[in-house]
Amino acid sequence: MSSDFDGHSRLEQLLGAWALGACSTEETAEVDEHLARCPSCADEAARLRTSLELLHPHMGLDLAPTLRAEVLGSCLSARPPQIAVPDYAQPYDAETARLGSLLADMSDDEWKSPVQLEWFEGDDPATHSTSVSGVLHHLLAVDGSVSRSLGLPDPVRGAQDLSSDPEARTRALWEQTEQDRTASDTSGDESPESVRRAWRDHAYELIRTCSFSGNGVADIAVPYGDDVVLPLRLALLDRAFETWIHATDIADAVDYPYPPPVPEHLRTLIGVAVQMLPAILAARRQAGLASPPLSRTQPGAAPRSVRLEIEGESGGDWYLPVDDADGPAGPDNCVSHIVLPEVEFCRVAAGHLAPREAARNQQGDPTAAVELLYAMASMSRL
Repeated sequence: MSSDFDGHSRLEQLLGAWALGACSTEETAEVDEHLARCPSCADEAARLRTSLELLHPHMGLDLAPTLRAEVLGSCLSARPPQIAVPDYAQPYDAETARLGSLLADMSDDEWKSPVQLEWFEGDDPATHSTSVSGVLHHLLAVDGSVSRSLGLPDPVRGAQDLSSDPEARTRALWEQTEQDRTASDTSGDESPESVRRAWRDHAYELIRTCSFSGNGVADIAVPYGDDVVLPLRLALLDRAFETWIHATDIADAVDYPYPPPVPEHLRTLIGVAVQMLPAILAARRQAGLASPPLSRTQPGAAPRSVRLEIEGESGGDWYLPVDDADGPAGPDNCVSHIVLPEVEFCRVAAGHLAPREAARNQQGDPTAAVELLYAMASMSRL
């Protein structure tokens, strides 16, 4: 009897360590066996576990999306880098690092998941189904336009004979990859690691070159087809935006949550896109894709503007001219008010959300709102 009591007392004293997972394997097995036949100790063990959960709430294994920026910021505040990444390249640096982390964590089966790419051609939605590797080759092909402008090797063979159009470059690299696969002795595709490394090394070399060059290369011209030329500082923001969008495409394909860029970077990307909208709308009008200025159909009519309000930490509030890219814009001639959450605005600009769907429940002149939203969607491409 005394021996049983002593055994019970000893096991009762182990309950605290057991609840914390601090018992040895033998002790854990002994306590588990005791709890199965001792109701009072089982109740006490349940109370201890409940108390422990209150003291230490469950935390997910996924790292906070801002952790990398916070750690780097803390390190750099203590010891600034000898060679810093220029401001215009920092969003691209962050987004390639985030996508690289996602890819490194994916299984071989997840790499085989089909990925749906979406964009707008004119006023019509377009789609293309590809693989995770296909998305990376697409990013690599378009990034190559930037690296070629910096004198770096172009990942697309024979690019000097190609148009600088992103779609033409992408399809050329897809064809080259398929030809290389067919010509090789193996029947399978490239390994996920080799594809990831090729894309990541190219992105790293691009960032490294910009960092060593500082702001001296910020205004180098980067061609994006026959009619579009961007300075390098804007081209890298474009690459940051597309890297994030296609990282989201990949994450959706493998059912993985993928947050937007940190507010500072997202604010920059949104701001640049908004500034470009009046000129893009004017170009669409010249191409016959938007209605003529009101003054042409109603002589003497005052020029119109639209208020674009983007909700969220990275959003803002702008008045944009509708009839003339350089025309007046403000509350006095505002004919429509568009309100969009920050991520929804980016989805329209990426061709992932139809303009007419985004235009629902907007206030004021519906034609002005829809035409501005279509101008946003026309920023998208394969």
